Amino acid sequence: MAFWRSKKDDTAAEPSSDASSSPSSEPNANEEGGMLSRFRQGLKKTRQVLGTDIRDLFKDEGRLVDDEFLKELFARLVRTDMGSGPAARIRDDIATRFRARRVQMEEVLEAIRAQTREMLEQEQTDIQWAESGPTVILVVGVNGSGKTTSIGKLANYLHQSGRRVVLGAGDTFRAAAVEQLTVWAGRIGCDIVTGKPEADPASVAFQTVEKAIELNADVAIIDTAGRLQTQTHLMSQLEKIRRVVGKRIADAPHEVLLVLDATAGQNAISQARGFSGAAGCSGIVLAKLDGSAKGGVVIPILEQFSLPVKFVGLGEGIADLAPFDSDAFTEALFSDGK
Repeated sequence: MAFWRSKKDDTAAEPSSDASSSPSSEPNANEEGGMLSRFRQGLKKTRQVLGTDIRDLFKDEGRLVDDEFLKELFARLVRTDMGSGPAARIRDDIATRFRARRVQMEEVLEAIRAQTREMLEQEQTDIQWAESGPTVILVVGVNGSGKTTSIGKLANYLHQSGRRVVLGAGDTFRAAAVEQLTVWAGRIGCDIVTGKPEADPASVAFQTVEKAIELNADVAIIDTAGRLQTQTHLMSQLEKIRRVVGKRIADAPHEVLLVLDATAGQNAISQARGFSGAAGCSGIVLAKLDGSAKGGVVIPILEQFSLPVKFVGLGEGIADLAPFDSDAFTEALFSDGK
């Protein structure tokens, strides 16, 4: 049995005392600063590591591009967790352009920027909207990846754009996730469907879709369980949820978003491998980008999976989720500002 909480209800649970798991009602400091400033703030740690490392290569006026320089450059690029393959391509491009020449730092940075922008190019990253009726979005990911928080931020993003959102608390085996999502719904002002502890997640998903149809909502966002991706039972459960919502709305789910923790770096790749096939993922949300110096991980994620990065988490606030923009990402990564 599922329970529906109207956005008009004023009885949502109080937020947990754990600030890391509760939505912030503070306004986003970068809200009016434009997309570039938001990415600059979110990529601050990665930019500081990368900028410091590359600048260290140019302690003298100019630098000869030789084998030693190329080896050092490769090592510094790998530190951003972009992976050895992309780092090697950037190194080889620098070698082709500048080998045996004495170059200035800005020349090298501009070449790296251009190569990075090319590697980050991807197809249109907008949500795949239903032709009619509610758009159904499943959100998957391992516990601790920032999944439930990302759902709240996504719901707020869509709510602020004028869409009516219904949330489904399908991670029924984790009481904290249901409570947290209920808090998010209360803060945002959207509807939520919950179930009894350890209720069938597919039942909650079905009831969420039913409620979205009844309310003529634009979007239904459904949380799912997040135990380790190697557990066969979890994958079977995700497949069941897909079947159930698909029976109620043709072509649903329209999106299956995989939340990855940017602070996990290359370990995020193994998470994607585990979920992408069984869950039928259509896109990625890269969470906690602001807390990591490993922002380069977005490059191997794009290269190793046929999945676009659709959103990135750029802070702890309720508004700190942004659609992925490769140009803004690249410029922010290599800009000189703090």
